[in-house]
Amino acid sequence: MYQGTQKGWIEVISGVMFSGKSEELLRRVRRALIANRRVQVFKSRLDDRYGSLANVISHDGQQTDALPVSTSIHIAEAVLPNTQVVAIDEAQFLDMGIVRVANSLASRGIRVIIAGTDMDFRGDPFGPMPFLLAIADKVDKLHAICVRCGDPATRNQRLIDGKPAPAEGPTIQVGGAESYEARCRKCHEIPPRDRSQLEMVMERRASEGAGPE
Repeated sequence: MYQGTQKGWIEVISGVMFSGKSEELLRRVRRALIANRRVQVFKSRLDDRYGSLANVISHDGQQTDALPVSTSIHIAEAVLPNTQVVAIDEAQFLDMGIVRVANSLASRGIRVIIAGTDMDFRGDPFGPMPFLLAIADKVDKLHAICVRCGDPATRNQRLIDGKPAPAEGPTIQVGGAESYEARCRKCHEIPPRDRSQLEMVMERRASEGAGPE
């Protein structure tokens, strides 16, 4: 728990898939409930990996009730006047407005706990997560274990038929262990299928303002 003097603040739990982000968010939610805080939990509506939109569920099976939302506005509209803690899971799937909403909630004296994957399968910053990390009062970056070498994993390896997915795929593709592996920087692979597709990827990144690597 952040030990600042202000009543509201923002905590961000970031990192690779399978690193325990949702578990940590759930742990903080449980502790807040034990302390008799009024808590609301939200999750992106895109996260339906475990067959339930009404729960935040970690990879190890822990869960709690949650309100699925499509946009940051839905969160702003759903927070009750007496809420003291707002927890948001899978924040990388939300729009950029979540940055403003998180700041607004913290300014109202609410403790905001946000969990999300900070990089996409290419190793690029994912959605609003870099901005949330920048405005957070407290940041915890978690690591998984690389399935190839056993080193700390900081990358999400997307797989198609057991092979590394090429860079031109969609940024958002919800999946679990059947579609992703945790890997370290050295073992992370993003193979372009051919030269023309590589050029398409570079053009896309340039149009998005990312520029070449």
